[in-house]
Amino acid sequence: MTRNAQRFNPRQSMSRPDFEIFHYQDPKMQEVPLHHHDFYELYYFLRGNVEYLVEGRSCVLRPDDILLISPMELHRPMVAPDEAYERIVLWINADYLAQVSADGAVQSCFGTGQNLFPCAGSAIPSLARQLAREFQSERSGSALYAQGLFLQLLAELTRLTEGQTREADSAPDAPLVSGVLSYINGHYQEEIRLEDLAARFFVSKYYLSHLFRRSVGTSVYHYILLKRLQHARQMLAEGSSPGDACQSCGFQDYANFYRSFRQVYGISPQEAAERP
Repeated sequence: MTRNAQRFNPRQSMSRPDFEIFHYQDPKMQEVPLHHHDFYELYYFLRGNVEYLVEGRSCVLRPDDILLISPMELHRPMVAPDEAYERIVLWINADYLAQVSADGAVQSCFGTGQNLFPCAGSAIPSLARQLAREFQSERSGSALYAQGLFLQLLAELTRLTEGQTREADSAPDAPLVSGVLSYINGHYQEEIRLEDLAARFFVSKYYLSHLFRRSVGTSVYHYILLKRLQHARQMLAEGSSPGDACQSCGFQDYANFYRSFRQVYGISPQEAAERP
């Protein structure tokens, strides 16, 4: 194992108010379900055989690729089990990023519509490795040193995304999947049935179900559920009551909303509403 690398931790929530970085290496990777965060993620791919799904977009990764994932985007890696898998993952709290990038320059890197960038030849590979080491270090001054590396990495990212892009690999059926995702995102408050989606896009429900799972990494039903929960969580954070969030996000009854919310987030809707 690469020095200072660690095995994957399935935790998907931040424990710090600024940033966290992880250098992961796994000889055999466990399956990671489709999930989302309320923070930014910079994912630096080092080695392995990985196809990464981000909101229905398929990215076949190459070494020294950087993948940028915005808050609330549903994503998951699909990792070949017979190859070692190594990456560096940087999580950035959204409020903290707004403080250090008050002009929005870094946030705009994540919102360009292009989320895959080759970074070989830039300073980012070296900065990411140094930052991962200093973040874990207990040496005097390591926290301050890590802060400086973090800011340098963000500055390099803004320059990288201006000059280089790599189009994500797309399947022939990508426009169909993109259309279905767009429809769900615009109508999640309504009742959406697989049969109705299939009729709207002129395909059989069996074909749509198979294609959607292959492209997005989960079923149509589960994707709709996650989207509803995303928006409900956002409403709760903005001061809405659990009852209003339930009703506004397309849930048919509160018991189902409560059960699903707790299963995905580990807390009740009321507990989410009471968090500062």
